[in-house]
Formats: sequence, structure tokens, C-alpha cells
Amino acid sequence: MFGTETDLSDRLFQDFDFSHGAVAAVSGGSDSTALLHLLKHHLDRTLPAARLLAVTIDHDLRPSSAAEAQAVARLCAEHGIAHRTLVWSGRKPSTGLPAAAREARYRLLAEAAEGEGIRTAVTGHTADDQAETVLMRQVREEEARDEDPRDGRGLAGMAPATLYDWRVWIARPLLATRRAALREMLKRRGIGWTEDPTNADRRFERPRLRISLAGRDGEARFKEAIAKAGQAAAERENLGQRAAALIGAFASQPAPGLIRLDRDFASGEDSEAAVYAFRILLATVGGVSFLVDEARCRALFEHLRSGMVCATLSRTVVDARRTGIFLHREARNLPAVPAADQALWDGRRRITLSDRPSGLVIAPAGPGAAKRFTPEGDVPASLLRKALAAEPALWRGGERLDLAGGDAAPAATAIVPAVSPFTRFLPSFDLRPAAAVAALIGAPPLPPSPFRGHDPGGAWAKA
Repeated sequence: MFGTETDLSDRLFQDFDFSHGAVAAVSGGSDSTALLHLLKHHLDRTLPAARLLAVTIDHDLRPSSAAEAQAVARLCAEHGIAHRTLVWSGRKPSTGLPAAAREARYRLLAEAAEGEGIRTAVTGHTADDQAETVLMRQVREEEARDEDPRDGRGLAGMAPATLYDWRVWIARPLLATRRAALREMLKRRGIGWTEDPTNADRRFERPRLRISLAGRDGEARFKEAIAKAGQAAAERENLGQRAAALIGAFASQPAPGLIRLDRDFASGEDSEAAVYAFRILLATVGGVSFLVDEARCRALFEHLRSGMVCATLSRTVVDARRTGIFLHREARNLPAVPAADQALWDGRRRITLSDRPSGLVIAPAGPGAAKRFTPEGDVPASLLRKALAAEPALWRGGERLDLAGGDAAPAATAIVPAVSPFTRFLPSFDLRPAAAVAALIGAPPLPPSPFRGHDPGGAWAKA
């Protein structure tokens, strides 16, 4: 398919910006081993000063995992590549093991990247992995359709890049490349790889599907899944762009925790984009990590079109009045927890502390929080009070402390908003609406994109 290794590496990495270096996730399997060699070849040719760090995540699930990590370390040493092994230690869950392992893997990769001052990690997910992902999600969509209609966003598969924890990009440059092509390249160079036995373990969904794709109609199913992923990705990005435009045009934040939507938001022609924007805003205000169910959100949206409504969905109070549609966190189940640096409070606010707090608690500010705020324009004072009462504050011994730097509170304490449905994982499909919401609520801007020439935190926030 490709005449030389240079042809392959140029095609794979031409859209990515590795000027700040890269962390490569290398398990020792064929895909990640090929990724490492191709990326090393590319950086040596185009960015010889860029730092490349190979990281092997030892999930500590098999007796041979440590030896496999050592084999990767030897391979890296032979090629002059810095390497580090990170172990997922501690007890492992009895259910949901693949998802837990994936979360641990991304967390450890992000920590390694930040420790080296690198903002992008790369993984070896291939077109074969993409097809498997789409087919698995398609099965779930079909099983859930009758009782819990879904919106099909998952059929876009894995994104070319995902922002993890709003700080480190996880890029997937091999998503359009077949595993067979990578293995052929490794064979030509005389490079071996390890076979993970869990890839053939029928107890897990992905290996079962992988085995079935090796059957008679596997190639046809692969092509259909990849085509479906491409179409769904394009539709998802387009919908996100339209939703971002609606948020920019019709949404405002009169006070922390209170979102106001112009009445025209619910009466426009593009109801599909409006419902999508509404789902994102509900999740953000409510502090939940997943978008609100589309069917329930659409039903509420239709009520908004018809008149005045007061309802609660996904921990968010929706109060539609003549002067606007107001969203704020409901007063129930607000947490009171010991203060910890970088904690995510209620899924909505990131806490930064200057030192190790003693006896400090993060809890709702309470009714008195509204005393410093004066309602502006047509914002009802009652809604302002409710929204501010649900905002977090530092407390000690039953006394609310002054976050502005009073004697009782740490001077460098900060509480900043988070875009809840995208705080942990933000696929590149959804950059535009995420950037629009971040700008709306005053969340930190998105870090620079791993793609060349893109600026999601700037121009995209105004889409």
C-alpha cells in the first residue's frame, strides 16, 4: 500500500503538531510498536529536537505483564528512545474491568506527559479498532432503542484526539490505518511484537467481535462500520458547530451558577441543534458527566416552546418565564467534603488550594451568598438567590470564609467552573460546543489543539 516507511509516517502524522514532543503509549503489541517506530522516524526527520517518551502501562493483570514491559524497555534502549513503565497498582474491580483499565491508562499517560512538559500522548488505535468500536456501540444502540432512545453520537467511534481531564490530549494517528499494513512494515524491518492473550479472551466483548470479523463477511462489515463512523463523525461535528452558534447567540450568565437563555432559543427553526445545546447546558449546570437523555430533553424542550415551565431534569432546575429561560442547580444532594487541591466539587467546580488545608470543608455557600449581588435587568432576585446558594464555598467550623483572600482563607484559593459533560473526556468531535460553554461560564479555555492550525479555545469559542 505504501512504498516506503517515510510515505507511511508522513501520511499518519502530517496533521499533528508534535513541536512540544510526544508521549507514546507502547504495550509491546504490533500496533503500538509500529506507532513508536513510525513516530520516531517522523520526528527524527522533521523535528529532531522534539522529545519522545515511550510509556508502557503495566496493568498488573497478568503474570507476564512485567516481563513484557521490560521487553519494551529493551527495544527502546536499542533505538535510543526514552522509556518509562508505569504500574496500575491497587485492587482491580470485579466488573467493568476494561473500562477501569482504560481510565487508569489515560490517567497514567496524562501524568507522564505533564511530568515531562508534553501536552500530547499518542496511542496505537487502528482502523480495525475503530470498526470494532463502532460495531459494539451499534449493538448497544439497537438494544436500547425501544426503551431508551439514543442520539447515535457514539457511532462516530473514537475521535482522532480526545482531551483528557481538560489538560492533556490523547491523539490516535493510526485510526485510518489497517493493522495488517502495520504488521507488514514491522516484518520488513525485522521487528517483533508480543501478542496479548486477552485479545483472544472470549469473556470480553471486543475479542469476541474481533474473532467474528475474521470470518467470511468480516471485510464487508469492516468497510460498512468505517463508512458509518465517517458519516456519523461529520454529522456530529456539524451538529456541534450549530449548537455552539446557538449558545453564543442566546445564552448568558447573569451570575455564577445561573444561565439565562433568550426565549428565541426555543423558537428557532434548528430544533435539532437547540436540543443538543440544551442537553449540554443541562449537564453543565447540573454537574453530570453525561448528556441528558435525548428523549426526555426533547420533551421538555417542546414544553418550553409552548409557554411557561418549571421543571427539574438532570439535577438542573429549568424555570421558563416571560423574561427568559433560566437554568440553575437544584438544591438537593449538594456535597460538603473536606477541601482538597484539584478536587472537582459537585462535578461543576474545580478547586485549587494554595497549601494543605486544615479543617476546611467545601460546601454550598447557602442563602447568604446572594447578599453581595444585585439583580441586573430582568433577572428575578429569587432565582439569583437560589443559584448562588448552590455555589461552593470554603467553610471552617460552621463559618463561611472569604475566598477573596481574607485572613481566614488561603490567599491563593480558586474555584473555577468546569464543563461537566466534557471535563474528563472531550472528543475532538465536540470541541466547538465545549469551547462555547467554557466561554459562557468562565471555565478555563481549551489547551492548544494537537492538530496543526486549529485554535479551539479562540475562534471556535465564537462559532
